[in-house]
Amino acid sequence: MTASRAALLYAVGLPLLYALIPTVTFPGPPLDVVEGFAWGRELQFGYTKHPPMQAWLLEATYRLTGGHYFGGYWLSALSVALGYLFIWKICRHLGMSAWQGFWSIVLTSVTFYFTLPLPEFNPNILQIPVWSGMILLFLRVLETGRLADWLLLGVLTAFGLYTKYFVFLIVGTIGLYVLVFSDARRVLFTPGPWMCALACLILLVPHALWLLDTDFLTLQYAASRSKPASSIIGHLWNPLNFLLAQIGNHAGIFLVMIAGLGWQGLKDFRSARDRRVLDAPARKDRFLLWFAFVPLVVVLLASAVTGSEFEHMWGTPMFVLSGIVAVRFTGIPALWPHPRRALAAALAIQLIFLSVIFGQAVLEPYWKQKQTRIHYPARAVAEEMARIWQEDRNTDLAYVAGDMWSAANVALHAPSRPSMFYLHSRTLSPWIDIDDVQKKGLMIVWRGDRKTPLREFLGYYPGAVRQGSRTFGYLSDAEIPEVTVNWLIIPPGKVAEATVN
Repeated sequence: MTASRAALLYAVGLPLLYALIPTVTFPGPPLDVVEGFAWGRELQFGYTKHPPMQAWLLEATYRLTGGHYFGGYWLSALSVALGYLFIWKICRHLGMSAWQGFWSIVLTSVTFYFTLPLPEFNPNILQIPVWSGMILLFLRVLETGRLADWLLLGVLTAFGLYTKYFVFLIVGTIGLYVLVFSDARRVLFTPGPWMCALACLILLVPHALWLLDTDFLTLQYAASRSKPASSIIGHLWNPLNFLLAQIGNHAGIFLVMIAGLGWQGLKDFRSARDRRVLDAPARKDRFLLWFAFVPLVVVLLASAVTGSEFEHMWGTPMFVLSGIVAVRFTGIPALWPHPRRALAAALAIQLIFLSVIFGQAVLEPYWKQKQTRIHYPARAVAEEMARIWQEDRNTDLAYVAGDMWSAANVALHAPSRPSMFYLHSRTLSPWIDIDDVQKKGLMIVWRGDRKTPLREFLGYYPGAVRQGSRTFGYLSDAEIPEVTVNWLIIPPGKVAEATVN
């Protein structure tokens, strides 16, 4: 089999498995997917937590599939497959052989971010093709200076910023590269980068206007997620913690390399590597190392200076070049005495993670004995809430308020697909037309044994108690405790309009 055919088979077949297994076995979608569907129903230019792209894409799959939720699994698979394609092309542009390209894909695929998190399609996963695509396009414009590639880079940058503001990190890495290296600085005297920036800015205008109109809602959320250090120790521990987590997420690469080298290969590795790597043409190594490590260094420095704790999963797109770096600077696969063992190790790692995903759906409830989100009886709850509303008001349920999980599942699964009035806050749900809510009424839902709604709702409705409750069994034969869902119907004309701090 040729390297290109092997790469194609691996890069298509593996994401396909990561989409098929949750599609067939997951009783319900994970939190980020449910949340994305609830946001996407509104088709806004921004949402409470993130820019809109993830929610838009989920909404598109909902409509294309006739109201099914499995599209999130396939969007993750598509994101990863595109990432593999761009990794292959980056390898080829860097002058690496086809087999080096294949092994770059394989080694990248065994990093944690390309495995177990995939069923939960979110902006982190969607950034994988964004970062790898932007690096590829920037590499191409440095080689050819084609205006079409510059424009594509501007469009993809805008797409990325519509996905998550973390993309500013790769934008800054590109800009800093241009400023630091004289051979790259020459592009500033061509129309390409300016057309790139103009295309990006034009596409971002609607989102910028939305931010202005909502008092920079998504930026407020990002700031609220920041966890500043409580002492000087935090300025040291938080970046170290992030670094150690990223090293751990690369454990799969180390295992595959050890399998390919074997004992004798490990003993001879250093001398053989020095000869092989030094003899090989070091074309564009500076480019590769810059984009592989500068984003990580910036995050570590930012964490050290501010003391902020960065979420480990934010590292998802930062390591799309890890496999390429491993191949280029260790001389593999040429130095591998046992390439078949290496491939077997990679496939074994994938089998383990795929089995874990299968186990989460089928087996986990039996040993965990705990309520799990994917087994939450979301459709039964949503249909019951819609039925109760219909009996009480003789109309379709149009608005549902509650915490994210309770309300978003009703918004996704109820037949009328109501709008989610998140925590009854017009600040957090600026698209809500309060006049229309007054006209149609509102259902408040929450889980648990408490008779009163969440504290946020008591600010709007002092003394409010539940109107009723139902218990629902989780979607498993295991003996998982049932969930109690409570509701309170706010009739038309009685919806609180005042903003409660």
